[in-house]
Amino acid sequence: MTKYAYYPGCSLETGGIEYGMSSQAVAKALGIELLEVPDWNCCGASSAHMTDHLLSLALPARILALAETLPVTEIVAPCAACHARFAAVEYELGRDEELKQKVNSLLERPYTGKVKLRYYIDIFSNPETLSEIEKKVKKSLKGLKVACYYGCLFVKPPKIVNFVDDPEDPQAMDNIMRALGAEPIQWPYKTECCGASLGVTLEDHCTKLCNDILRFARDSGADCIVAACPLCQANLDMRQVTVEKKYGVSYRMPIPFFTQLIGLALGLDPKTLGFPKLFVDPVSMLKKVGVA
Repeated sequence: MTKYAYYPGCSLETGGIEYGMSSQAVAKALGIELLEVPDWNCCGASSAHMTDHLLSLALPARILALAETLPVTEIVAPCAACHARFAAVEYELGRDEELKQKVNSLLERPYTGKVKLRYYIDIFSNPETLSEIEKKVKKSLKGLKVACYYGCLFVKPPKIVNFVDDPEDPQAMDNIMRALGAEPIQWPYKTECCGASLGVTLEDHCTKLCNDILRFARDSGADCIVAACPLCQANLDMRQVTVEKKYGVSYRMPIPFFTQLIGLALGLDPKTLGFPKLFVDPVSMLKKVGVA
């Protein structure tokens, strides 16, 4: 059984709990063990890095140091914002020994860099796991057209975030969807920012960004937008009512996590995967693949 240190972060145990539920269920079904980092803290996304540089590194460095107590060589963070903070630690402390010493002086357990950051989608999209997924598909998602939405924090800047795919036209999630029988559409907004961090301070800007993404997905023929980040998912899912009122449109576009669709294809119970927790009712999408 492949093992990874697993950092759920604040989102996967609160607003994005369905991502955590589906991640654990799918990992178990595929023989992947996600070992939760003990005594973890908030990584500081997305405010600490704007207020105190040293704090912005110390918070995620503490988590990475704790991950070194587990019998693993890699850590995954399903949240793109958390992933970006871990990537910043690896990048900056791996190139600046003096800064690394400053950060470690704040920690009870020093960060060594022994446990490496792994792109979360990649633990499912690598050839070995994709092959395993294809073998275990019980309910093909054939006929479902999906817009794979990667957002901006998983892919940019590529030299820092340890992204193993094309940062402008990533294919990792698309390949997973193909393995499930679904059809990933071609569309131009798969890595555009949804404005989640602007939701309170610049709501109008955020609403426009969400409308652009929803409009392009709809016009490209998508039945749903598949997300890989709890912040992006929550923004596109919960903000649809606001978008529809402001622009006089009706999208009703389900925004499931990619792990939820993997679980569906593997024959897992939609309730176990957290589908009832989505704001936009996914019933029309589920009916299309015969699971509702």
